[in-house]
Amino acid sequence: MSVELIAIIILLLMFIIGAVFPINIGVLGFVAAFIIGTLVSGIEIDTVFAGFPADLFVLLAGITFMFAIVQKTGTIDLIANWGLKLVRGNLGLIPWVVFFLGTLLSSIGTSVIALASILAPIVLRLAYKYHINALMMGVMLIVGITAGAFSPLNLFGIIVSGIMETRAIDHEALILFLDTFLFCLLVGVITYVAMGGLKLIRVNSTEVQLRMAATTTEGASEESSIENVTLNWQRFVTLLGVIALIVIALGFDYNMGFSAFFIGLILAFITPKIQSEVIKSMPWPAILMVTGIVTYVGVLEEIGALDYMTEIIASLDNSYIASLVASYTGGIISSFASTTGFLAAIIPLATPILQDPTVSTTGVLAAISISSSIVDLSPFSTNGALLLSNARPEDERSYFRQLLVMAALFVVAGPLLAWLLFVVIGTPW
Repeated sequence: MSVELIAIIILLLMFIIGAVFPINIGVLGFVAAFIIGTLVSGIEIDTVFAGFPADLFVLLAGITFMFAIVQKTGTIDLIANWGLKLVRGNLGLIPWVVFFLGTLLSSIGTSVIALASILAPIVLRLAYKYHINALMMGVMLIVGITAGAFSPLNLFGIIVSGIMETRAIDHEALILFLDTFLFCLLVGVITYVAMGGLKLIRVNSTEVQLRMAATTTEGASEESSIENVTLNWQRFVTLLGVIALIVIALGFDYNMGFSAFFIGLILAFITPKIQSEVIKSMPWPAILMVTGIVTYVGVLEEIGALDYMTEIIASLDNSYIASLVASYTGGIISSFASTTGFLAAIIPLATPILQDPTVSTTGVLAAISISSSIVDLSPFSTNGALLLSNARPEDERSYFRQLLVMAALFVVAGPLLAWLLFVVIGTPW
């Protein structure tokens, strides 16, 4: 048995161990990275260290630090109250506001990670405050962001178009955008119905008030409910900080993690009394878990385990079967690794399929792109990690399992459905 296959099997065993035993999978990831990397494969320890995702650590720590302050000051409660007023008390509309807000912002070019960083804390806070299914809200957010991610203005769409142009293969960028949007919209509808969204529509104003009263404001007064949270000078400055982060995400190429640390530091000076609670409330177990797994994935990449999986595609002669394998490879690997990086790797490998006149080029692109991005809610992917890091401490382990199960469902069903719709059946446009 090859080292590459052994390393992949160990990765699968980590998930089983983490699901059965109360052990942080990140610790397993760090240990496996050392054993497989240095003892088995003979990689230098510095190379293993190089796989540690310092950028992801800064992003997760910076965002959760800043939004822990936002939460402790009661500012998220204030935003939640405004959000409910915006939809006139109809809880059933909130998940769709989340979905289309993510779609709109990603389609105009906002980084998907930046969007998840900003919106995840607010979206989950809304879910907890109004007793809406937190998993549904998280899925609607990530799927909504993905729905706009293949716009010609977004990095995902730009990567696909750039690779296709360098290989002189014709494709329709707007059709790819339309296909991914419609697929994500379909997933959003299924998620909404399956997770009780229709029941929210029937919630009357009296029940909304009861839900609001049932949850107290964390970080503000333990006696006051969300409806009584008002705008004061600390919350006003905190809102300015959130707006500043949004402006940075939309208009500037600054690192989101360091930007969040910078804004959080300013907010810390105006809220010194709550800072000990802020650090304690940061999701350190989730950060450890994600960075440990990503470090191990770095070792997998170094020893060629990821190439081992993707090279299987090149050995297939049937373009229909090869496109399905490519789609599943995208779904599996992207649930643990960077979607951006994997898109840049998988599309060149799929060039023989894309050049086959018997299959739709844009259809194959849509199937691979959707399969590689729809799984971004995996807790081992950046966006899923951001969701997990904003779950309530008491819900963290159960939310991790829910995200893992949902990601597994998307890995199993997503590539097959996308392949059937866009490669086998095809679209009228």
